Amino acid sequence: MPFVNIKITREGATAEQKATLIKGVTELLRDTLGKNPATTVVVIEEVDTDNWGIGGESVTARRKTGK
Repeated sequence: MPFVNIKITREGATAEQKATLIKGVTELLRDTLGKNPATTVVVIEEVDTDNWGIGGESVTARRKTGK
């Protein structure tokens, strides 16, 4: 039973976009590894940019400085 956890910043991904991600990942696992879509779990977690850090600073701060 595959379990896939997708983490994205919380910036307005639509329900349709998330559904496309879930479907696409499920199909990729089926087509590439022969995994059963009925037992494939996909979770999308949305993280505030204040809580996502790169290179020692938050995404919010990096974007303010144009990085």
